[in-house]
Amino acid sequence: MSHRLGKILIVDDDVDFVSSLSAFLEAQGYTSIKAHDGREGLRLAKQERPDLIIMDIMMKERTEGFFTAQEIRRATGLGDVPIFVVSALYSKLDGFEIPPEVEWLAHDAFFPKPIDMFRLLESIRERVPGNREPVAARLGKEE
Repeated sequence: MSHRLGKILIVDDDVDFVSSLSAFLEAQGYTSIKAHDGREGLRLAKQERPDLIIMDIMMKERTEGFFTAQEIRRATGLGDVPIFVVSALYSKLDGFEIPPEVEWLAHDAFFPKPIDMFRLLESIRERVPGNREPVAARLGKEE
């Protein structure tokens, strides 16, 4: 693709996950920015002004992703940037449930790990301006 569709910041301490998600997003036409902890994620969010943020909950600290998301929400010019939370632990089945009063503040959408890439791309396309071609067409699937 000759032009980029938007900037997406990935914040996760799993280096392999960040690398694979970044490569996937780049192949779809997005620019990816990588951070491996909440502090770096906040710094890069302020510096790069991404169109969307994908963030893990559990990093060095148990709920580091939520605190980072709250800081991003408070930062000038970042309050309306969509935040997609990803986690392997965020499940009622796992006994880990986020209270509703924190949930609305922390993120716009949730994706369990392993991520359904098709669902993730559809959600990104809904939130990030750019190419409106259906994801299924770009992936070579029929809708």
